[in-house]
Amino acid sequence: MSAKAATRAALAEKIAAASTLAQKHQVTDLLPVPEPLAPLFPAGGLQRGSSLAVGGSTSLLVALLAAVSQAGSWCAVVGLPALGVVAAAEAGVSVDRLALVRDPGSDPAGVVGALLDGVDLVAVGDPGVLGLAEVRRLAARARQRGAVLVGVGAWPGADLRLSLTDAVWHGVGHGDGRLRQRRVTVVAEGRGSAARPRRVSVLLPTPDGRIAPFVTPARPEPLTRTPAVRIRQVVPTLVPVSSAAEPLRAAAEAG
Repeated sequence: MSAKAATRAALAEKIAAASTLAQKHQVTDLLPVPEPLAPLFPAGGLQRGSSLAVGGSTSLLVALLAAVSQAGSWCAVVGLPALGVVAAAEAGVSVDRLALVRDPGSDPAGVVGALLDGVDLVAVGDPGVLGLAEVRRLAARARQRGAVLVGVGAWPGADLRLSLTDAVWHGVGHGDGRLRQRRVTVVAEGRGSAARPRRVSVLLPTPDGRIAPFVTPARPEPLTRTPAVRIRQVVPTLVPVSSAAEPLRAAAEAG
């Protein structure tokens, strides 16, 4: 068996396993997303049958794969050879429910379409290899199958687009140290209920390679000075002894 035929056979097994798993479990209308990103999605998650464009960083795609795969759904990534299995596992992706097709060959649209038949989320690493007509056909197929189609980079007609801005790395001091985490702003905009842009600030990646909400450090309360208390000096009135003894002497004589 040639390498190409072996790859197709392995892919068919993955699709069959994913289809069987979907039949055993109740299918909901939403696929989960990382909790820090939930405010970006009008429905609170990935709507089945929708298309999503992810730009700016592969780490954002990995965070989505982690949330979906941990919930028991299957994911597939096509044409993204830079995605490593070890790095994905460290970021929380359940790699036993992840199909990687590093090189889709001469028919990328056919490979993506076959995966949409049995996989809950299919990501395309290089949407530029597909023509506009093929993108539209794949989006229609995702709607029919109830899958989510994700394009890394520009994806024409995507229902929602995610992008990263204001990236700031933390961990490096004055010429020393290591990059430990990155604070970014994730912006979501799209069509319909997602037409109004939404933003959230997150840590992506965190020191352990995952995603977490960014909490603005609390400002220390300013020191307040205690108002000066003015003490009024009380000067006692001195009474001469002779004057104070007069009443006593008068009472003694009267007795």
